[in-house]
Amino acid sequence: MIGRLNHVAIAVPDLTAAADQYRNALGAKVGAPQDEPDHGVTVIFIELPNTKIELLYPLGEDSPINGFLEKNPSGGIHHICYEVDDIMAARDHLVSSGARVLGSGEPKIGAHGKPVLFLHPKDFNGCLVELEQV
Repeated sequence: MIGRLNHVAIAVPDLTAAADQYRNALGAKVGAPQDEPDHGVTVIFIELPNTKIELLYPLGEDSPINGFLEKNPSGGIHHICYEVDDIMAARDHLVSSGARVLGSGEPKIGAHGKPVLFLHPKDFNGCLVELEQV
């Protein structure tokens, strides 16, 4: 069921500074900021040869990233994203295995324009997991 690693998401307190650090210090290919109002974030993707880094910054007062940054003011790894071929089949299998899907359980469209779901971190060793249909 699980596919390749799609990205590692890092919540950051300063999106411009973080993007500049990846661009200038590490020589990475840095994308443009992209607002994702359905998820309450602004994202920038860093392209790597084998995966991506997603920089997350709060979009609005109700952003789930605000709480994360309050607990981790310097930022930190927020979630990992794995690819799946069929997000509904993956969801049904995970639920039948006892995993909790966050939100309504229905996929939302993510930053890549594809359906995504998030799985409760308590069910995955303290790690928030995102699934993205490819």
